[in-house]
Amino acid sequence: MPIYNAPIDDIKFVLHDVLKAESHLSTISAYEDTASADLMDQILEEGAKLCQDVLFPLNASGDHEGCHYENGVVKTPKGFKEAYKLFSEGGWCGVSADPEYGGMGLPALMNTVMQEMICSANMSFGMYPGLSQGAYEALHHFGTDAQKQTYLPKLVEGTWSGTMNLTEPHCGTDLGLIKTKAEAHKDGGDAWSITGQKIFISAGEHDLTENIVHLVLARLPGAPEGVKGISLFVVPKFLPNEDGSVGARNEGVSCASIEEKMGIHANSTCVMVYEGAKGWLVGEPHKGLKAMFTMMNAARLGVAMQGLGIAEIAYQNGVAYAKDRLQMRSLSGTKEPNKPADPIIVHPDVRRMLLKGKAFNEGARALAYWAGMMLDISEKHEDADVRQDAEDLVALMTPILKAYLTDMGFEIASEAVQVHGGAGFIREYGVEQYVRDARIAMIYEGTNGIQALDLVGRKMPKGFGRLLRQFFHPVMEFIEENQTDDKLQNFVFPLAKAFGKLQQATAIIAQKGLKNPEEAGAASVDYLRQFALVSLAYMWAKMAKVAQEKIESGEGDQAFYQEKVQIAEFFMTRMLPEADARFKMVLAGAEPLMQMKTEAF
Repeated sequence: MPIYNAPIDDIKFVLHDVLKAESHLSTISAYEDTASADLMDQILEEGAKLCQDVLFPLNASGDHEGCHYENGVVKTPKGFKEAYKLFSEGGWCGVSADPEYGGMGLPALMNTVMQEMICSANMSFGMYPGLSQGAYEALHHFGTDAQKQTYLPKLVEGTWSGTMNLTEPHCGTDLGLIKTKAEAHKDGGDAWSITGQKIFISAGEHDLTENIVHLVLARLPGAPEGVKGISLFVVPKFLPNEDGSVGARNEGVSCASIEEKMGIHANSTCVMVYEGAKGWLVGEPHKGLKAMFTMMNAARLGVAMQGLGIAEIAYQNGVAYAKDRLQMRSLSGTKEPNKPADPIIVHPDVRRMLLKGKAFNEGARALAYWAGMMLDISEKHEDADVRQDAEDLVALMTPILKAYLTDMGFEIASEAVQVHGGAGFIREYGVEQYVRDARIAMIYEGTNGIQALDLVGRKMPKGFGRLLRQFFHPVMEFIEENQTDDKLQNFVFPLAKAFGKLQQATAIIAQKGLKNPEEAGAASVDYLRQFALVSLAYMWAKMAKVAQEKIESGEGDQAFYQEKVQIAEFFMTRMLPEADARFKMVLAGAEPLMQMKTEAF
């Protein structure tokens, strides 16, 4: 049977010792009362209980049962309605939401922490409130005052949920091709009649909430061709009454079917049909993509946490099995003489797989939480220049986090199956589900190849490298400040070497890409991976420094900090070298990819 224990000590280490989050966030007036270490820890511990005791027990059963569709109605698996009721009544739908609309008003960083634990415990469940958060963000930024008052309190309290409707049967990434249209509604007023079909709509229909708020991309009459002619509309399943209660069914909104999928069986992935459904414009006409990207950027960071969450639970179950499973004797001599064989955790290759998971999880957690903290600063800091710098860092790191964390979530889950051997292929042990669930995260909210193109095509050149400076400068400063510290040489020197090659790769792509865009495209995936590895190396060097300081002072759990140093050494020697290989792949250029004629494939 699978297990899950929220990594509370590791999370606290990142929040308080490495990022010193309370020091950064408590200076922001919006967080004066909500950014204390004590409150963060209280939220963390209560959230951990919810994830471990309520959500995790439904993960395997929800996967096995899946959602049920009949005549346009979707029922979630047994126990999900009760769990969602506890979740929403506990205020977890509005952790970082505006108190004006009933939210807790906590830093977005705490929402990032919660997302990790929720995704570890039950990724399918987490997608329901996760989509609502995206809808909340779009309406909070672009909705009219009336729309905010109508929808935001309901989304925050969790009695209504939200979706994002982009994809159509003939277009996914290329949203300029959408055909869904908006026409003047027969009732007049400010309402529009929405007609079209959307596919792959997560949480598009379910029985967890009394209403579902669909945010739908469509074209107004006479709209320009392509992405410049897309508008965003709010299309509720039930029309709200003036007092905020649920009114009549919005005729024309229906779920035609749900998909049979590889994973995330307990989340309903719907085909949504709009046949003259009543909707209202959100934001300006023809500016819908900007509003939708507010949802998508939030969703991409959320999907990154899905990758980390799956990697964490897969790792935990791999460790538990490796400590229990007896097979052969250690290569260096018997370790458990009272048993017929030694546990497989004594074998180097099993340790390699497990340490890879542990090193990734802890490094990725630090990187993701750093981005979460910068998101808070970008939105709430009083100094406009500080906000801009933080916004630039979040924009830069979003494609890296989404792509690398989900790539590795799948990889670590696969390694957990390998650790289990044949048992890993069997449903009873649980880890095969993590592989299936993890795979979608590499695809939706923009495939990981699209994330790589976003990095090299948009983020890298923006403002003549302005975004890059928000990462490059702190890394350079860290290297300069610590390069003479003998105790940190095993961390600073590999970081400096890898960082130098990242700078070279950046310059090469910029130069070649100006002459031939396919050069940048060919290098993009390897460059993103190289960037991600250097980012984790930076995090690990920072964590190693903090751990060394704790060891020297004799403060806290010495074994805990010694383990941090050892894992940092593993990352630098066994994982960071991949960055050098990726650098060489970047140098290979576009020709090996593009020279072959299409008919030769």
